Amino acid sequence: MANTTPVNGQITDAVTQANVKVLGDAPAQALGTLYQVMSQSVGLSMQNAVSLQQSRNTINTAVTTQGVNLLYSMDVAADAVATKDIFNANSMAGLVMVLKALTGK
Repeated sequence: MANTTPVNGQITDAVTQANVKVLGDAPAQALGTLYQVMSQSVGLSMQNAVSLQQSRNTINTAVTTQGVNLLYSMDVAADAVATKDIFNANSMAGLVMVLKALTGK
């Protein structure tokens, strides 16, 4: 028991034990809070990654659609030959041919 004081010794012992319990539980509660915050941060970053992936897939679909539309809009055989030259030889001459065919000059 505690030293003799004007307050009952059992009361001071109870308060002391409660304070020791609080101090003893503090590290465990701090680590529990840390684990919760970390897991929530990881979950949020995974959600952001999924959202970014969905956005990129949408953009890729739009780009592919535009490319197919461009290919289908070519109506002259010269355009097809120039495009074939670009894809086969990857030359600047083929690009010039396509531009000439598209502009009609």
